[in-house]
Formats: sequence, structure tokens, C-alpha cells
Amino acid sequence: MAPRIPLPTRAELDPAQREVWDRVVAGPRGVVIGPLRAAIHNAELAGRWSALGEVLRFGTSLPKRLSELAICVTGRRWSSQVEWFVHARTAAQEGIAPAILEAIERGAPPVFTDAAEAVVYDFARELQMNGRVSDATYAAAREAFGVRGTVELTALIGYYTMVSMTLNAHGIPLPDGEREPLEPPPQGLFTLPARAP
Repeated sequence: MAPRIPLPTRAELDPAQREVWDRVVAGPRGVVIGPLRAAIHNAELAGRWSALGEVLRFGTSLPKRLSELAICVTGRRWSSQVEWFVHARTAAQEGIAPAILEAIERGAPPVFTDAAEAVVYDFARELQMNGRVSDATYAAAREAFGVRGTVELTALIGYYTMVSMTLNAHGIPLPDGEREPLEPPPQGLFTLPARAP
């Protein structure tokens, strides 16, 4: 997919945009990629976007593998190629089983042996599919992660929904030479199945 907007290099930015770019590069991301390539067109938006993303990706009480699983569920719902490309790899590195990621990618019911992973999948799936979470799933998340973790999980899913929409709307490309990892649905959002019992 070709980008629909200019994706400026650092040299093409104005001073305010360069300041944000340099902060991003100096932070935990280390590089300006994905949705920040679009947001950089508004320096204030890009700065706030980056700060929120850093908190949600690197500064919550949730274990990193669970955060990455929630991001993958969200990215798959939106068939966001860049989001899946980045986060499925990270999720695997953090310990999410390849069979789980393959099932999510294909739209097959994933099988979980870890109770916390099952809760994250159910919560992210229900929120993405229904716009809300059942009482039972919410109670399971609160039991597993506490109030703070449940609030963080919800915010993480919302943030990566915005990321997916931005990547898709503007046609932000994968790194050079990489092929799209997801087969997008013919139309609309991808259906996430309930997990296997």
C-alpha cells in the first residue's frame, strides 16, 4: 500500500516537529515509526500522542506479554498490517505462544493454557466486537489485574484502536521490503472468534 500522505524525513520538518522527532528517538521507541509518521504533521498532536503511547506501552502494571496480546487482538480486529507486523513479533518474544498468534491471525478460536492471557483475550475481543465488556469478563479482569490494571487494559485497547485507524486511513507502509502479514477481510472489520473452551 502506498502512503496517502507525505511521510517527511527529519530534515523536512520545522523546528517544533524536529523537537518531537528527537524526543521520540531518544525515548523507549528509539525510532519514529507507525502512526507517529502521520501525527508528526501536527507537532503538538505528535508529542502528546507519543507521551500517551509510551505510558500505555511501557509504563503500566500489566506484564508486557499481556499488553502485547491485547495490542495484537486490537490490530487484528482492524486488520492493521503495521500494528500486527510490529506487535505479533514482540508478543512472541514476550512469551505468547505462536499457536495463539497464528489462531488470532487466521480468525480461529485460540486455545489458552494461561488464565491471565485468556482474560486479556476475552476483554479485548468483547470490547472490540461489542463496544463493551460483559459483567463476567469485567469481573475476571478486575480479579486478575485489579482496578488499575483493568483501567490500563481498557486504555491500551482504545489507544491501539486509534493507532490502527490512523495506520489504515493514511496507508502508513510497512518497512521497506516487508510483505503484509495479514490477509484483510473483504470488507469491514475482522471478526474475532470466542476463544476455545
